[in-house]
Amino acid sequence: MAATPKTSRKAKEPEAATTPRRRRRSVLRWALRGLLGVAGFFALLVVVFSFLNPPVNVYQLQESARLGGVEREWAAWDEIAPVMGRSAVAAEDANFCLHWGFDMAAIRAAVAQGGNRGASTISQQVVKNVFLWHGRTYLRKAMEAVLTPAVELIWSKQRVLEVYLNVAEFDEGVFGVQAAARHYFGVEARDLSALQAARLAAVLPDPKGRSASKPSSFVRQRTRAIMSGAETIAADGRAACFED
Repeated sequence: MAATPKTSRKAKEPEAATTPRRRRRSVLRWALRGLLGVAGFFALLVVVFSFLNPPVNVYQLQESARLGGVEREWAAWDEIAPVMGRSAVAAEDANFCLHWGFDMAAIRAAVAQGGNRGASTISQQVVKNVFLWHGRTYLRKAMEAVLTPAVELIWSKQRVLEVYLNVAEFDEGVFGVQAAARHYFGVEARDLSALQAARLAAVLPDPKGRSASKPSSFVRQRTRAIMSGAETIAADGRAACFED
């Protein structure tokens, strides 16, 4: 009677070794699909928000839950006083028309000073406020670095500034220039004077610590600088990319 051949240990080893490999490949495939799905989702949002106004964002939801509600109302670009746009750019991003989302000169200066204060552009702030969340995590910074050039590529500069003025916080729980104009001065965003626009811009980026209606000496000084800066960028062409 012939003996039944035995499967050698060497023959079994390759089959056993393939199982972990298959698992790793499966995990990698699903991870890649997930990454592509997330990328596709944000790409779609970037395109959609280039012509549709973004809904409430993560930070606004957090503040609404904390405060029991927030003030916010969208104002289209032609419903905002032109001087408000120039004031915001003068205050937060004087080279707004000259960069592609990142102000490399400001970044180098901030690094040289040992921090990143003042290096964030209006485009980066829009990406943070509209698509992401507040915080200094590496994940958020990485996503901001990817999304900012995409927004700059697809949106016009005017659209970037319009969205910025509508999602920025100007006082605790007061979001957008329309709500801020009414809250501080009892006027519509389209009727803001040069002084009022500069005051609103002066509270950025610390709306909880500064007031446009009861300005501190610092805010008054910053307001004067912003008014001068707004006139300068109008004269030297650095407002041309967002003004009709």
